[in-house]
Amino acid sequence: MKILFVINNYYSTGNGLCASARRTVQKLKEAGEEVRVLSGPNHNPEGPQPEYCLRDRHYPLINGLVTAQGYSFSTRERSVIREALEWADVVHIEEPFNLQRRTVRMAHRMGVPCVGTYHLHPENLLASVHMERWRFLNNCILWFWQSSVFNWCKDIQCPTKNVSDRLGRNHSHARQHLISNGIIRTDETPLVPHKSDGSVYRIICVGRLSVEKDQPTLLNAMRYSRFADRIQLIFAGRGPQEKHYRRMADHLVKEGVLQHAPQFVFLDKEGLRRLSADADLYVHCATVEVEGLSCLEVLKEGVVPVLADGPLTATAQFALDDRSVFPVRDARMLATKIDWWLSHDEERHLMEEKYASLIDRYDISQSIYDIRRMYQAALKG
Repeated sequence: MKILFVINNYYSTGNGLCASARRTVQKLKEAGEEVRVLSGPNHNPEGPQPEYCLRDRHYPLINGLVTAQGYSFSTRERSVIREALEWADVVHIEEPFNLQRRTVRMAHRMGVPCVGTYHLHPENLLASVHMERWRFLNNCILWFWQSSVFNWCKDIQCPTKNVSDRLGRNHSHARQHLISNGIIRTDETPLVPHKSDGSVYRIICVGRLSVEKDQPTLLNAMRYSRFADRIQLIFAGRGPQEKHYRRMADHLVKEGVLQHAPQFVFLDKEGLRRLSADADLYVHCATVEVEGLSCLEVLKEGVVPVLADGPLTATAQFALDDRSVFPVRDARMLATKIDWWLSHDEERHLMEEKYASLIDRYDISQSIYDIRRMYQAALKG
């Protein structure tokens, strides 16, 4: 099959959507499929460029906010889109934005079937301006995305049941396929963990420093934890809220709540592996998360998680029991869960092995098999 991926900027870093698209394209090619990309340019002049390259598009009022989240937009040049569609057997839509809106309509007129992946909730975008709880507005945006993009697709990849249920409630016209985005298993030798001797516990939180990731809940939980004076918090990520979160962390140290100043780091893949191997607990507080595969990258190094659970976050699916789940934004309950795990070293070490094996359920090889079947279904109509 000749598969065309449509994404505003395939080469953007710092967000899971683009990273997932690159993984999927890589594995599809390895499976023998012919894949090309319709996208904005790679801003690294020495790097590869998309087969069908669009120009960047800037929106003056929101461009700073968009780039801070690791996203960018491209233009919708008809001639480039038409050239790409003339080549393709099937089109894979990665976002529900203006580029995709034009592409699905042109594809429909040209008789090229489209499929899509639901990567974003509207709340992922509106959280940056603290409007993620405006239910009516978010539902209106989702309705617009569905009517203008997703309902023009024959099939939709839903990475989690959370997504599938939400689209179902909104009367999606497309066939839904529950397919994880998947992560790539490697033959890397497991790192030898250096767990705490009890004098200092290392708790890590991995993810973009943005409103919807809700790192403040972890910081606030320290006010209720009886282990606070022995906890070293490490936040791995960057984003628009970093300065604010650093100030919150400084206040906890100045007030004497924390004896060890929280660290803020941005790491490459190997650095994240080493950080994870040395961690005693992993905490994920996001209130809006379509799948959250970054969690698995941490868990495979043998770390017990404590994961937020709510109507718009799917990461709690990785928890093996209720001891690793707390309600979103509930700092007191998060502190209770943290304290339980830090009080039960033997049980924590036992569960570390079980969490390390969780990756087997989300192997990208199975995801690619299912995605190829989705393409075949779209081609058959």
